[in-house]
Amino acid sequence: MPPESDPRLFFLLQRAAHTLRLTADRRCLAAAGVTTAQLGALFAVRDRPGLSQRDLARTLGLRESAVTPLVTRLTTAGLVTKRAHPREHRAVVLELTDAGTVALDAAGPEIERFNADMRDLLGAEGFTRTAAALHTLAHWQA
Repeated sequence: MPPESDPRLFFLLQRAAHTLRLTADRRCLAAAGVTTAQLGALFAVRDRPGLSQRDLARTLGLRESAVTPLVTRLTTAGLVTKRAHPREHRAVVLELTDAGTVALDAAGPEIERFNADMRDLLGAEGFTRTAAALHTLAHWQA
């Protein structure tokens, strides 16, 4: 059966995502001491100064209960700080520390190498088409 008619697309996507996450985590841990999940949070905090933990959960597409231990690991590692939200009594605001900036800078070249490896594997056109298709799937409202 040709790959384009494989009825197991969902499971193939899951398997590919798992393999890519493990590979990217290994490489990012070696380069910057952080996982891809932690990098996603660091990028969000850097890109949106004053981001609340609730907004981080929305940005990452996670439940708040999943973001709490992630933020705890980031603060324990000294990559992010928490402070009281200026308007919401029970909320906190996240800020990137200098160490968080260093981790992002250290991970940057490895992310570029990872993307280059995928471009080599898929070809330039295949990489672009795959990225566009995954973007569509990531924002699909079924």
